[in-house]
Amino acid sequence: MTTTTDRRTILKGAALGAALAIPGAVLADADPALRRAVAAGHDAAIRRLRDWIALPTIAAEKRNIEEGCKYMMQLATDAGFEHVERVPTDGVPGVFATMDNGAKKTLALYFMYDVKQFDPAEWSSPPLEGKIVDRPGLGKVMIGRGATNQKGPEAVVLAALHAYKAAGRKPPVNLVLVAEGEEEIGSPHFPQIVRRPDILAALKPCVGAIIPSGWQNPVDGGVVVNLGAKGIVELELVASGEKWGRGPAKDLHSSNKAIVDSPAWHLVEALATLVSADGNTPVIDGWFDRVRPLTAREKALIADSAAKRDPAEAMRGMGIKHFVGDLSWPQVLEREAAMPTVNIEGLVAGYTGPGGKTILPSRAVAKLDLRLVPGQTKDDCVTKLKAHLARRGFGDIEVNVSGGYDPTETSESSTLIRAELASYARAGVKTSVYPRLSGSWPGFVFTSPPVSLPAGQFGFGHGNGAHAPDEYMLIDSSNPKVLGFDDATLGFIDFFAEVAAVG
Repeated sequence: MTTTTDRRTILKGAALGAALAIPGAVLADADPALRRAVAAGHDAAIRRLRDWIALPTIAAEKRNIEEGCKYMMQLATDAGFEHVERVPTDGVPGVFATMDNGAKKTLALYFMYDVKQFDPAEWSSPPLEGKIVDRPGLGKVMIGRGATNQKGPEAVVLAALHAYKAAGRKPPVNLVLVAEGEEEIGSPHFPQIVRRPDILAALKPCVGAIIPSGWQNPVDGGVVVNLGAKGIVELELVASGEKWGRGPAKDLHSSNKAIVDSPAWHLVEALATLVSADGNTPVIDGWFDRVRPLTAREKALIADSAAKRDPAEAMRGMGIKHFVGDLSWPQVLEREAAMPTVNIEGLVAGYTGPGGKTILPSRAVAKLDLRLVPGQTKDDCVTKLKAHLARRGFGDIEVNVSGGYDPTETSESSTLIRAELASYARAGVKTSVYPRLSGSWPGFVFTSPPVSLPAGQFGFGHGNGAHAPDEYMLIDSSNPKVLGFDDATLGFIDFFAEVAAVG
């Protein structure tokens, strides 16, 4: 491995400008043996990812729970972790693994081995085949459930560790891996894994925790470095004639609507009290009481990020033509970082098949996710939601929480963030720093006591379609500004070196 002094000499050298013209160019020269090992291991790494995609663990369906855990353990063992252990919880088991490389610093890795549900009829390619297809403007991509969320980025890390083994090298940092199989239902039992005394003891010396990512902009290759993430509460609201004491105990012919109350309309009325008339701002009683406003530094970071990012590209990526309120781009990014949300994931009552069926449903269900910002906590928000509904005559509506966790925050000056920025700069990838990811991951378990570590996302490459049909990850890039699978693997190798080098 190139020494810290050598690497900094390269960074300061006169050839840097030319090298950075092609993202990843400097990474290619970091260690020829590792570069060769990554290239030689390409087919095996792609096969590993395809095989992993073929085994979906879906916590909500209790599908492949033990099989997924066993496979995650095997992946860790094959990658060189010496201690690999199944960790039982009150729900889906997790995995704990350690790799002692005799290094001065230790890095924590967070993996999830579960994925979201899928309907094969909605996909252009079978979701469990991991088929590689041409994608105009990108190159060759692998389509499959979990390709970008999260098996693909995690497979990049595994490929990096296999390359170290093949090259006869050791990573320059020690590694602690914690993995779970319930992230897609809100990680209800992940704290049980991390806070087990021996696992907590292994995590405490770490410089931080990373969830692998592959979020390079598909046009300019830029990356947003997030200093945190929103929290989340996943729940369902259930209105029923049985609990309400009004409406039918079982579905009735709809002609009875003239004289019988409707649980479905009861639920719709309750939902309407949770947000403003346009559906965009929560109005739950006390919802903003503990919200911490954006700091001056966060607003400055957002302004800088807005200047470096293209709103038109953002809209194209989401398939939309307008942002909320037709706000300006800087206002959009401020709102994205600062605004908690109340979202309806699904809304079901009565008959939803072909044609009509004239019934008065006895039960209606709304599935919600609530995104939380700093100052808010999962438990406080659930309490406020229940109280809000009760005050308005909706106390009969069941609030069934399936999972969730608090927001995260990590210092801009932490070793973890500085190593991320150094690795991106070394690869010639432009970055902007943003206060927090609008999505969620259970990083709060790392950033809050008793672990209290910096935590964030890191990775090169590109993928899209998480939770949606035709989810994909870039394998071979046709855009020189966006790294393909092998160069993304080299990027993680360089990141390990940067974590070891940053003081």
